[in-house]
Amino acid sequence: MSLLRVLLCIIFPPLAVVDYGCGSVLIVFLLTLAGWVPGVIAALIIVNRSRGF
Repeated sequence: MSLLRVLLCIIFPPLAVVDYGCGSVLIVFLLTLAGWVPGVIAALIIVNRSRGF
């Protein structure tokens, strides 16, 4: 996970997961609307899992 991707997850979570599919963007967007922290956590999990496997 690059530093730029982590900063993007923190600043604007839906933009960080845009290349992981429409479903991921929608989930992170909805979680970000519900609260900024859940959106950031979901974005970090999606980015970390996708790069790890």
